[in-house]
Amino acid sequence: MKFWLTLSAIALACLPFAACATREIPIADLRLQYGLPASRTFEPSPGVRVHYTDEGKRGGRTLVLVHGFAASVHAWRPWIDRLGQDYRLVAIDLPGHGLTQTPSGYRATLEDNAQLIEDLAAHLGIDRFVLAGNSMGGAVSMTYAMEHSARLQGLVLVSPAGWPGQGGGAPGGFSLLNNEAGRFVLKLVDPRIVVGAGLKSAYVDEALVTDTVVNRYADLAMGEGHRDVLLTQRSQPKTPWTPASFAAIRTPTLVMVGNKDALIPPASGGALARAIPNAYLVTYPEGGHLPMEQLPDQTVQHLLAFIRGLPPR
Repeated sequence: MKFWLTLSAIALACLPFAACATREIPIADLRLQYGLPASRTFEPSPGVRVHYTDEGKRGGRTLVLVHGFAASVHAWRPWIDRLGQDYRLVAIDLPGHGLTQTPSGYRATLEDNAQLIEDLAAHLGIDRFVLAGNSMGGAVSMTYAMEHSARLQGLVLVSPAGWPGQGGGAPGGFSLLNNEAGRFVLKLVDPRIVVGAGLKSAYVDEALVTDTVVNRYADLAMGEGHRDVLLTQRSQPKTPWTPASFAAIRTPTLVMVGNKDALIPPASGGALARAIPNAYLVTYPEGGHLPMEQLPDQTVQHLLAFIRGLPPR
């Protein structure tokens, strides 16, 4: 009861902000501000216009990158900047995120998001690739690996969600989505009220949480239709995973875990690495939930060592 009363008090306190918070930002306007030179779109189904970036070396080994909850293709810029000379890098905005547009009433599921990876690979004519996912994107990537292993050369899980009994990997204030009252609050208020503190927890290095980063997260969360998708999406598999489920992943796997991850217990990443038959674990003593952004040079070094150890394309 105390929990519900506390959230109700938060909602009442935030009422003065509701007028500006409930507005949505047209995707076209967001595209002007947050689109990238490599931005592209495709429509895997009517009304679903998926935003992705495609850049780097054509003919090189391809990496497909899947962001975490409330993030976007921008989360992978540090890796893309460092790898583009030698690899082709494709990053996707999942429904409810970034610059991807969905029709009214769209409901996202873990399996549907995994299918979008397959749709994107088919759209681009990519036969085989390395798939990397962070947080919720890690759970999407594992779902894909269980269903489409023939396409995968390697799997990279960065602070992955998905271990049984673990939380969903929603950053900071967005963790309110885990309960009904919290979802009501986030529907009511401007995301800026909660996103700054949450990102500081996720990045660990507070110097990375600039006004530009906070504004990007908040603006994209306010994208037209995004909150409805975020508030209704199902981030758990239809058939709940058990520790034995991950034995189905036969792709060579690299698991990256920050020991200071305050959102997903680092031990969960270690458990996944032990449960996946051909997995290797790297831990970062000072790493948080987003080591690919916080520690780009270290993570790229380990990523390259992993990729170079994979069988030839």
